[in-house]
Amino acid sequence: MPQKHYHFIGIGGIGLSAIARYYKQLGYSISGSTDTDSELIHTLRKEGMDIFIGHRAENISPDTDRIIYTKAVLGTANTLEEGYRNNIEMITGKEKGITLISYPDALAEMVNIKKCIAITGSHGKSTTTAMTGVILVGSTVGNSVLVGTQVPGLGNSNIHIEQSEYFTIEACEYKRAFLAYRPYITVITNIDLDHLDYYRDLEDYISAFQSLINQTSGYVVYDMDDINAQKLDFSQTSAKPISISHMGWYDEDGKFSPFPNMNLQVPGNHLLFDAKLAFTVGKILELDDKYIVQKLESYTGCWRRSEIIRTTEHGNILMSDYGHHPTEIRLTLEAIKTKYPNKTLFVAFQPHQYSRTRELLEGFTTAFDSADKLIIPDIYFSRDSEEDVQYMTIERLVDTLSVHYPFVQNGNGLKNTGEFLRKFDAENPDSSIILLLGAGDIDVLREEIY
Repeated sequence: MPQKHYHFIGIGGIGLSAIARYYKQLGYSISGSTDTDSELIHTLRKEGMDIFIGHRAENISPDTDRIIYTKAVLGTANTLEEGYRNNIEMITGKEKGITLISYPDALAEMVNIKKCIAITGSHGKSTTTAMTGVILVGSTVGNSVLVGTQVPGLGNSNIHIEQSEYFTIEACEYKRAFLAYRPYITVITNIDLDHLDYYRDLEDYISAFQSLINQTSGYVVYDMDDINAQKLDFSQTSAKPISISHMGWYDEDGKFSPFPNMNLQVPGNHLLFDAKLAFTVGKILELDDKYIVQKLESYTGCWRRSEIIRTTEHGNILMSDYGHHPTEIRLTLEAIKTKYPNKTLFVAFQPHQYSRTRELLEGFTTAFDSADKLIIPDIYFSRDSEEDVQYMTIERLVDTLSVHYPFVQNGNGLKNTGEFLRKFDAENPDSSIILLLGAGDIDVLREEIY
């Protein structure tokens, strides 16, 4: 039987690369395309994948059996039929009669034949998924896991496969993508309005989570103190609600169990709460308290989640974090400042999407209270309309933030921002945290600051 060949459009994305790795492990031939080079791309090439920088018709091999694509290539369209013309490789695939399938649907094929544990919410998905994976992998119940970041506790990969009936995934709410899954356990970290380029309002946003719990068969774990999670209606689902607070958790019969003490290696009350969500999943699967705590206390973090990259040659700490929503930014900066109270916190923040920056602008005016210095290199373009690009200029953003943070400055692009950070590093030795913050390509600067 000839070897199957799958092509991935957007393979530089952390989720899509995980599925590519999954099929590579099954013995498939893998190719892919992405907009920019990265450390992840170098790793995937070393793993035997053929990856192109840039999208071209000739990237689609004649022997391609399937094309798996990130929904970002659809632009503002909500369906394949409306959006495939935005990408030349999608057009070529259509013309050649190759099956095209989105990332959520491809992942659904993998997990819906298992007892899926879907970790979702506005913030904290990756960390909670990683923590849950670390608990369950190698346990008595076993687990496969796919997470939107690379995790040292999972072999520094974003996917781990075991012979188990359970499969834990990070489930994204954007465009209701997570409705492709049929979870056994759904974990909702929080509900904080986002993605207003798709959702009409908060009610519409909450309705997506309601739809997900309606198709959950076993349990729904959620924060009982989250005002928006309190609006979920569990009378519409057969799943058993498991509510948790910072103190403990209530099972489906209303019995309260306190959380044991946990001494995590990662800082911040928000990460401790993520650990408590993961702990609760372990208890649902009847794992021992001592074992769960031991695994959580072994967790050392993950790529681009308050990640310490290195100490520079001038004695400053270079960090990177994926945070891009005002709430997660505020919590992340508070945690870093608490851990390093005597250091200057210099944040290089790249907003993700012009539309999101416009929609969440007010939230950004209170997100950087823990920062001492703030530089904005640019706004990362993704699925944005021309109207949003013209309105939400970096000058408008910097002017708005300067009312609250007089120290904010326009970085005038990534290259210039990198030069400024290197200069700051050299002139302020042994004094600071330099944080690369955002979900775009700000992290490329890690290769320029030593």
